[in-house]
Amino acid sequence: MTDKNLRRVARNVLIGEAEQLTIAADRISEQMEVVCKIISDHSGKIVISGMGKSGLIAQKIAATLCSIGNKAVFLHPAEAVHGDLGIYAPGDPTILISKSGATDEIVRLIPILKEFNSPMIGILGNMNSILCNEMDVVLDASVSKEVDPLGIVPTASTTLTLAIGDAIAAVLMSNKEFKREDFAKLHPAGDLGRRLKLRVSDIMQPLEKVAVVSTDHDLRSVVIKMTENPQGAALVLNADNKLDGIVTEGDLRRLLAQNIDIDSCTAEDIMSQNPIAIHMESPISDVIALMEDRASQISVLPVISDKEACVGLIRIHDIYQTQLV
Repeated sequence: MTDKNLRRVARNVLIGEAEQLTIAADRISEQMEVVCKIISDHSGKIVISGMGKSGLIAQKIAATLCSIGNKAVFLHPAEAVHGDLGIYAPGDPTILISKSGATDEIVRLIPILKEFNSPMIGILGNMNSILCNEMDVVLDASVSKEVDPLGIVPTASTTLTLAIGDAIAAVLMSNKEFKREDFAKLHPAGDLGRRLKLRVSDIMQPLEKVAVVSTDHDLRSVVIKMTENPQGAALVLNADNKLDGIVTEGDLRRLLAQNIDIDSCTAEDIMSQNPIAIHMESPISDVIALMEDRASQISVLPVISDKEACVGLIRIHDIYQTQLV
């Protein structure tokens, strides 16, 4: 097979899976709301179970739910009847995943789960199956076809099941108004955790380490201040430490490129007025967005307090040192 044909196979898989996801999205019903209520109303854990590839998907869904503050565990259905059922507390809901809707190991759990008063949520690929008839609520994970060249390998079906798990997580997040701050508490480590946990005040340059001038400072004074405190910019402040503007190294370069009498220039003449500023308690992720999500990227931001007084400066270099970018 030629390289071009191989690329076509890969493209068809992605297109085919996207089509199955779109069809499933149109099937979303009040059953999703019932699932949300069952999980949200229960203060204990959610147990998620599946065999084979469905089991791998179940493990990922359990991990996702844990990451948004919902206690969730994976239960291997074959190991369950050999002692692992001890993870259950009365009333713990169970999410059961099966493409066929007739997985033997899952079917054998049904009478036991009923004894445990476990609300049973099915994510099933067959809506006319043994398991479908036993569930308290069912989410339809059926696909019209798999998208591998033979049409038999779990591809679209596993992708759809995974997506339904993500949809459950998103619904739960929305229902309890889960915030970035909540997510940060559960992810203190790694790049994501640092982005959410670190605040501007943790890494900013305080005023005493930054060039500070007033509007009437002449250009020579501005340059001297920036040389004494080489942070890439000078903050132009009034008597109340409120921000009048900012003079960056870029502003100085642009000034020198013009035919202007620099000896008569003041900070007010060359500063950028009404500069973008960031609050000292903002997360670092907000700083990165302000610096980079714009047509003309910037490398320094003034930092302000609740009273809008300027308290320092944060540089892209400060963020680089945290290894977040």
